[in-house]
Formats: sequence, structure tokens, C-alpha cells
Amino acid sequence: MKAWQVMHFGEPEEMTFAEVETPSPGAGQVLIRNRACGLNFFDLLQCQGKYQSRPAFPFTIGAEVAGTVAAVGEGVEHLAVGQRVLSLPRGGGFAECTLAKASRTYPIPESMSYEQAASMPVVFQTSLFALDYRGRLKAGEWLLVHAGASGVGTAAIQLGKAMGARVIATAGSPEKLEFCKAQGADHVLGYRDPSWVDAVKEIAGRFGADVIYDPVGGDVFDLSSKVIAPDGRLLVVGFASGRIPSLAANRALLKNMSLVGVFWGRHCDENRGFMASLHDQLIALYGAGKIDPPVGATYALDEAPHGIRDLANRKVRGKAVLTAG
Repeated sequence: MKAWQVMHFGEPEEMTFAEVETPSPGAGQVLIRNRACGLNFFDLLQCQGKYQSRPAFPFTIGAEVAGTVAAVGEGVEHLAVGQRVLSLPRGGGFAECTLAKASRTYPIPESMSYEQAASMPVVFQTSLFALDYRGRLKAGEWLLVHAGASGVGTAAIQLGKAMGARVIATAGSPEKLEFCKAQGADHVLGYRDPSWVDAVKEIAGRFGADVIYDPVGGDVFDLSSKVIAPDGRLLVVGFASGRIPSLAANRALLKNMSLVGVFWGRHCDENRGFMASLHDQLIALYGAGKIDPPVGATYALDEAPHGIRDLANRKVRGKAVLTAG
């Protein structure tokens, strides 16, 4: 089979598209013949050696795939050869076939395309974990979503609306603001202009937003602490801006606000069955027509470096996906 391999830390363009042996599943594993693989910003970081995990060389990146089960290992009873699935392997996705744990592999409905399926796991599970389990978002509350046209931002907008919230989304261009509206945002604001702070107060009332979803960090985080309502929850999802901000403790005290960390992967690792539970909830929401994962760009498998670069340069709205087979 063909697979992208990171031979040394560097840029995505330095990966090698090689012919490698097709693996066989061991106990508790499945082999998936991939039809699509989701791209994530951390794929770039793994190539560059800037991610928290550093596998031995050569290794293949890619953390979410969708396709059909090609083979099952010993002890796997809930999945069958030929079944349509999505999976969250710990790497190995940028390939024609991927080995994955059966416990991290789930059936998908016939109505869901492979491209959509590969777009859903990381960003929609992260956002559901953030809004429901960490942010305790309630119907009628104001939700402010930063980077609303990104993968996680899009998921947060759709899930926020599904949960009955009133959603304000920020983005960096008129095209991305229109995209946020198409995902269901009630109001959209350009975050490059600091006046968005006053606009949030005008929209949500003088106290601001009840829940703020922040995958950006940096200046966006600093300003967000000024527009959070009493008893509000500021969700720390990531630091796409490159700067990890800090918050003066007196501001948290005076505003009666909560600063809430969102580390979906760790929570799933420490709570068996939690990832499967999130998947079931998302499939139910998809079946009810309340979420519809948008595929913003597709690339052939042999175009993986180009896809990663477009994602890093913020040229993609929603999710970028590699297609194979």
C-alpha cells in the first residue's frame, strides 16, 4: 500500500510517499481500507517535531479516517469486514490502509459520506466535550465562538445551536463570516477589529456572553475576558494564535467567571467508553438533522502536503480531507 512517511522532522513537503507493507490487525485491532482522512493543524506540528508525542522514525501522521473494515483481529466482535466505519487511530491515517483499535472504531450511517465521517471525530467530539461536559451550556444562553470558520469553530456553532444557545461567531474575513452564518450563527463579527468587544456587549447585553469558546488564545483570549457575563465560562480550547495567554486572578474574582480547560483527548484516555458515548450522541444529532459536518476542501492522498499547507495558511473553511480509493 502507499503511505506518507515522516523520515525526519521538517515541513510537510519533506514527507515521503512510499510503498510499504500492508499491516495485519492484531488482537483488538481492525484494518481499515481508507476512503477519507481528516486533516488537522496538529498534523503540521507532528511533521515539525513540535507536538507533544514524537513517534520513532519513520512514522505516518493522520488521526481520523473513514472507510471500510478490511480485516479484524482476534477478539473483535462488534465490527465486520466490509462495514462502513470511522476511526481515531493514533497516527497512520495518511495511507491507503490504517490499523486502529477496535475500541476507537465506530459504525457510520449509510447517509453519511466518507468525507463527512472523516471530518467529524476530532472537531465535533472536542466541541461537544467543551460545550456540554466542560462548559455546561444551557438553552437560551449566549455562546461566543472564536475562529468560527475553523473545524472546531464550525462544530461549536452547529452544536451550540443544537443545544438551544444563541450564537455569536468571530472570523477573520468577510467570506469566513458568511460561512459562519451558513453554519447557523445568529451574529458574526470580524475579530481583526477590536471593536468586536463592544459589539458583543451590544448583542448579548452589557454583561456579555455566558460561554466563550476560544481555540485562538493570544489577544483574542485577553479581550474575551472583558466580555464574559457573570458566572460565565471561558473555555480554553487551543492556541492557534501561537501565544499562550494568562489571566489575572482578580479578573476571575470580580467577574465570578470560570476559566475552564478543554483537553478532550486526555479525558477520553482516562474515562473508558467516553469517546464511544460522544460518537453515539453525534450520530444521533446527525440523524436528527441538527449537525451536518462541512467538508471545506478535499485533496487526493498524494496531495497531502498541499492540504496541510492550505490548512496551516488558513485557506480552508470547515474541515480539509484527503480522499483515497
